[in-house]
Amino acid sequence: MQYLFPLLTIVIWSANNVVNKLAVGVIFPAEIGFYRWLLAGILFTPFLLWPVIKNWALIRPNLKKIFVLGVLGMAVYQSLAYFAAPMTTATNMGIILSLMPIIALGLSITVLGTRLTAGALVGAIVSFSGVAVVVSAGSFSALIQRGVNLGDGMIVVATVAYAAYSTLLKKWQMHLPPLQLLYLQIWAAVIVLLPMFLLSPKAGLSPSNIPLILYACIPTSMLAPLLWMHSIRRLGSSRAAMFLNLMPLTTALIASAVLGEHLASYHLIGGALTLVGVVLAERWTTPLGVAAPA
Repeated sequence: MQYLFPLLTIVIWSANNVVNKLAVGVIFPAEIGFYRWLLAGILFTPFLLWPVIKNWALIRPNLKKIFVLGVLGMAVYQSLAYFAAPMTTATNMGIILSLMPIIALGLSITVLGTRLTAGALVGAIVSFSGVAVVVSAGSFSALIQRGVNLGDGMIVVATVAYAAYSTLLKKWQMHLPPLQLLYLQIWAAVIVLLPMFLLSPKAGLSPSNIPLILYACIPTSMLAPLLWMHSIRRLGSSRAAMFLNLMPLTTALIASAVLGEHLASYHLIGGALTLVGVVLAERWTTPLGVAAPA
């Protein structure tokens, strides 16, 4: 039963990669990015506004940090996926996003002083090689000639943003209730995304895009964070993070069923390399320069 929470979270996030593709041509990226967080904030307000007011003395000194977290984890990470969707596939998104644990590990070595391990170094090389296989569509010469697809590049930036979010969340240790912290980050994202929403073209709400907004809001923005927090509480952050390795597979399966995306051999090779790299980084914990025990 304890594994059901992280599994459901990964399925929700994977399906959201497909929703990003379904939104192309139906609603503008700035619209769905703004509407999802606005609706999530409104739905959370009856339950969280009063607790936030009562806890304001503890919240106020952390407002700048909360704002930065909201920008990185909600505004940048989530919105870039909508802008990238017309230029890449849901399968590519899932594989590139699976780099998140290893990027977060690299940032924790730099920012938090975590000791560099042999697994982190080798795993980073293997994982990035896997992503290179995916973004080059299996042809490194073509990648050198044309460069990285802009959509894939945006997903890389989004992945780095969320890894930075996770690292800062750990570094700052604000000791605020998780739901209140999530609620405040949501409103930070609404504030940041408002100017882009106002300046962007509008498709308007319609029967074809309202279900996409509702999925992006309720399961992805509200339910998944709660399930993930519950997963970390039951399993610990390291064991929970292992489930992120399933995202390339679950995204590819859902994209194949819903979008008819073809799973090419370079997806399988690149996804496998990325997965192996992450597992090496998490399991091979011998510090560099220290021999493994006999």
